[in-house]
Amino acid sequence: MLAKWHRIFNLSIIIIPWLSLLFIGKRSFKRYSFSGVFIVIFEILNHMYGHKKKWWKFYDKPKSFIKDELPFSVGPYMPLSMWLLKLSYGNFKKFVILNVIADGLFAFLFIDVLKKLKIIRLNRLNHLQFFIYIHYKAYLLYGVQYLVEKFKRFS
Repeated sequence: MLAKWHRIFNLSIIIIPWLSLLFIGKRSFKRYSFSGVFIVIFEILNHMYGHKKKWWKFYDKPKSFIKDELPFSVGPYMPLSMWLLKLSYGNFKKFVILNVIADGLFAFLFIDVLKKLKIIRLNRLNHLQFFIYIHYKAYLLYGVQYLVEKFKRFS
């Protein structure tokens, strides 16, 4: 039974964020997609490292990166990154505040919901360490988008 709920959860965290991109606009999608793809690839590498270090534990067996961590990377990361850039790029303070809110909700609230649903729990990280783990990538995302914008101006 646990595997069925995990599968449904994985599909929902992939499909719902991607469907939201239907409302972002074609121009914004094109503008922020490179940074979104970059951050997803970077996040996959981070998840592989975290998986190896056992920073979290998935309840469902057998353990598999593809069914456990990958949906979190592929699902919400790129769409959320693109939305945050659309809503705040050009205003770094607003970008940081929105990311602190989003990452804080995930690290301090949503992770506990996932634990109660018996999907995932933190193992070798506390909530603050997990927040730092997910939040530092926001600055990388903004930096990549800054370089993309700079490159576009010179081409």
